[in-house]
Amino acid sequence: MAGVFDLDLETEGVSDPEDLELDWELKGSELQSVGACEEIEISGSTVNHGTEDIGTHSFELLRVLGKGGYGKVFQVRKVQGSNNGKVFAMKVLKKAKIICNAKDTAHTKAERNILEEIKHPFIVDLIYAFQTGGKLYLILECLSGGELFMQLEREGIFLEDTACFYLGEITLALGHLHSHGVIYRDLKPENIMLSNQGHVKLTDFGLCKESIHDGSVTHTFCGTIEYMAPEILVHAGHNRAVDWWSLGALMYDMLTGSPPFTAENRKKTIEKILKGKLIFPPYLTPDARDLLKKLLKRNSTSRLGGGPADALDIQRHPFFRHVNWDELLARRIDPPFKPYLQSDDDVSQFDTRFTRQTPVDSPDDSSISESANQAFLGFTYVAPSVWESIKESFYYQPKKRSPRRLNSSPRTPVSPLKFTPFESFKPSTSNVEPMETTQRFETTPPLAIQNPKGLKSKTGRRGKKGR
Repeated sequence: MAGVFDLDLETEGVSDPEDLELDWELKGSELQSVGACEEIEISGSTVNHGTEDIGTHSFELLRVLGKGGYGKVFQVRKVQGSNNGKVFAMKVLKKAKIICNAKDTAHTKAERNILEEIKHPFIVDLIYAFQTGGKLYLILECLSGGELFMQLEREGIFLEDTACFYLGEITLALGHLHSHGVIYRDLKPENIMLSNQGHVKLTDFGLCKESIHDGSVTHTFCGTIEYMAPEILVHAGHNRAVDWWSLGALMYDMLTGSPPFTAENRKKTIEKILKGKLIFPPYLTPDARDLLKKLLKRNSTSRLGGGPADALDIQRHPFFRHVNWDELLARRIDPPFKPYLQSDDDVSQFDTRFTRQTPVDSPDDSSISESANQAFLGFTYVAPSVWESIKESFYYQPKKRSPRRLNSSPRTPVSPLKFTPFESFKPSTSNVEPMETTQRFETTPPLAIQNPKGLKSKTGRRGKKGR
């Protein structure tokens, strides 16, 4: 996995790039020199020198897309240089808030490294990264389809074939992360975006953990309570199997309208996750129930996906028997919902609480010490695709909420080391009980999904979204 390095920005002995005589040939995914040439380091200095200087001046703010504890996400348009006129999402993080906690600093650097290193059809693309004295900037592809959460808000629940499509794409993305030794640890509808064609894109890699391979475990207490695996809650050490528990919780959410274990407060929610019965509505098919039971096993070693085969075991489950995985990966299967968008900067799929705000990137008047700033050396990044477009002189075509709250259980993202779950409740491994399952006898069948046509329907069975 790529690390954050202090890049040598000196170009001693290198003439102006425009004077270099380079002859390049594309072979696979790498550029190789085939003639006499002079090698140069690809860095913030050498990429931008003589072409463009990437910074806040390179982008026009269009809309606010979301806010978080460390900063904002804007929709922006590039106004100069390569990709001029293209719309992106700009994630702005405040250094002063991040640097206060070593874990937060490590997670921020890990997010930037993972986005640089890992490319996949169902993972958001990082295009640029740069920094100022007080802020970090990540320029990402703009995912105009909005959050999967918003679709769940509109529809209440998904039919099984719709859920199968989204779960299949998410499974491929998680499997790819795991193959690189990365566990995601924050799978929830708010972190799953849709492209303008309706395909899934995982975003927000701030809680990811690198270098977790077979046999490795980590102990950080982080995530969103309703989707957190029992082994995280009891501090027993966890590995990539936690992502498959979260997939099961997400699947249950898609098919029933809420996560499997919720209560009026965090303590009771955690008690349910550790001890509660798994209750199924009567309309779920046997394959859906079986997959949920196997993903939501409290013993991570017996959980589906917890073995060496990882995602392959999930892909082989009968719930996915009609999925052609090669076609799905190639995005040749039509999504169940395609956003109705009128332009490349259409934000109709985003929460209006944010998009109605005036987009303002507050002045960068804060500063941190020079020693603290050392943590962010090497943050600057330009995607290889952009670098290639500069050399080849073609135009690069780049392929974007607020925490959701149920009436009965506030969903609270947990930040490492900053969260005290509750005063007296300290779960232990002895509190984890085998899952019991019960059918909940209800007569209300699932509602068919109606794709919106430019209009947002009223809030569905998920209840009023908290503010």
